[in-house]
Amino acid sequence: MAERYDCHYCKESLFGRKYVLREENPFCVKCYENLYSNSCEECKKSIGCSSRDLSYKDRHWHDDCFHCFKCSRSLVDKPFSTKDDQLICTECYSNEYSSKCHECKKTIMPGSKKMEHKGNSWHETCFTCQHCQQPIGTKNFIHKDNSNYCVPCYEKQFAMQCIQCKKPITTGGVTYRDQPWHKDCFLCTGCKQQLSGQRFTSRDDLAYCLNCFCNLYAKKCATCTTPISGLGGSKYISFEDRQWHNNCFNCKKCSISLVGRGFLTARDEIMCPECGKYV
Repeated sequence: MAERYDCHYCKESLFGRKYVLREENPFCVKCYENLYSNSCEECKKSIGCSSRDLSYKDRHWHDDCFHCFKCSRSLVDKPFSTKDDQLICTECYSNEYSSKCHECKKTIMPGSKKMEHKGNSWHETCFTCQHCQQPIGTKNFIHKDNSNYCVPCYEKQFAMQCIQCKKPITTGGVTYRDQPWHKDCFLCTGCKQQLSGQRFTSRDDLAYCLNCFCNLYAKKCATCTTPISGLGGSKYISFEDRQWHNNCFNCKKCSISLVGRGFLTARDEIMCPECGKYV
């Protein structure tokens, strides 16, 4: 007598019937589908043994239900993406969601190189200088009036030129007498040191640091013989053809300050009236 071969779940005979093995246990088709078949994400029906079960991230579809939610074309054995948990073919994804080139307005396809600046995107070949029309690529560029320029073209078109060296001023710079200078070109006429960031003055339209100006043009104190700059509000005393720093204008004998007081002169010396009595 032949041994019985029954469904592991409903115990009905499987003799002459289709069945499915699961973990070495036989199941009739009906029991297997009720117990283990997945539901299709699209039609919500069971994916039976006679259908191919297509899965992606723990979700399942029938062959006929595995299609793009935009154009309905089958995605079986084709590349696809997802958007909001919906399946979408790469063409629809590109048309709907990929960046559009700011220049030609066409889609920048996934995987192709694109250039980005301030929220806009370009094909690599569309990202060109407004003036020379050459691709900018990864080179430095300057954005002006909604257009992009390579640095050489920008300098030729827009940058001010230094009054000294005649080259473009791209960053920083100094304005003196309404004329532009590079910081490195704006130098003291005397010692050639940079004047940017320090006090300076001018004579005959030429700029000088304070030291050079004082050494070249300032009068000398009759007492200490160092220059009297008269700049920055510093005070000095002038009498006949001589000048003194305020703190040098003292009596020759007793050294009392004579600023704001009467004084006497004896040859080249100045003295207070008291000391002057004995001369």
